Amino acid sequence: MDIENKVKKLVTILVPAYNEEDVLNMLYERLRTIMDENSNYDFEVLLVNDGSKDNTLKIMQNLRAIDQRICYLNLSRNYGKETAMIAGLDYSKGDCVIIIDADLQDPPELIPEMLKYWEEGYDDVYAKRKSRSGESFLKKFTSKMYYKILQSVTNIEIQKDTGDFRLLDRRCVEALRSIRESQRYTKGLFSWIGYNKKEILFDRDPRAAGKTKWNYGKLINLSFDGLTSFTTAPLRWSAIIGILVSLAGFIYMLVIILKTLFYGVDVPGYSSTMVIILFLGGIQLIFLGVIGEYLGRTFYETKGRPLYFIERYNDEKETNKHLNK
Repeated sequence: MDIENKVKKLVTILVPAYNEEDVLNMLYERLRTIMDENSNYDFEVLLVNDGSKDNTLKIMQNLRAIDQRICYLNLSRNYGKETAMIAGLDYSKGDCVIIIDADLQDPPELIPEMLKYWEEGYDDVYAKRKSRSGESFLKKFTSKMYYKILQSVTNIEIQKDTGDFRLLDRRCVEALRSIRESQRYTKGLFSWIGYNKKEILFDRDPRAAGKTKWNYGKLINLSFDGLTSFTTAPLRWSAIIGILVSLAGFIYMLVIILKTLFYGVDVPGYSSTMVIILFLGGIQLIFLGVIGEYLGRTFYETKGRPLYFIERYNDEKETNKHLNK
């Protein structure tokens, strides 16, 4: 077959978006340049509107009207970025999928380098941040400590200083699509599925426009999802601490009994008793909360609900016949 007649590989660029009206046009211009310059590939840009309340959907529709390489997926409501990504993977058609945020903190200009390594045989080409412009010291510090803790309690290698910006070969996409957890922690799943990985380094830019959708509350929830998805260490810690506290209490009880028998020392009074009761009560409530986190995840998973519903795919209303299973 002549090279000129060879079928081009299709590359899907997946962009989850929530209230990103300020950046979508800028993102399109930079992606359009990259797609035009890499004419040896066919491209589709799959924009996933995660229940935005601004003009994000309207801008997506306008972009599709001027460029048929643009596709959009409108979720029936806001499900969160993790679910928006699996919806995009379900509807992606490419031989590989490149996930990138809409805020342009991850430079689209790295896409040709990702494609180069993909052609060399790598299945997961992920971008690792050398620096993180526009982020506070507290956010950087807490992120670093969280990944240290997560790595210490899991038996898989967690990629540090990496986000969702990566290229995934079709077999990685199919592996992720087969995992239908409702409480998703995709950053951990990227590591869990394995395959041949390649790291590239970059300097992360500040947001091009708009405001971040990630506050500390959402980040804390995501961190709990990560811990409870990939380790049962908190349950083990609860058992170990419970044993140590019980042992300390037993020893203290023996000390009091012996002092009373041999020296006639009075048993400590009300204050010390209340301190011990409150301390043990607090420990018990914490451990019940840990158990509750795992029990809650089991509760949600056993419901078996579809992960999402689609309101519209491109210009057609979606009937959700397959129920994304």
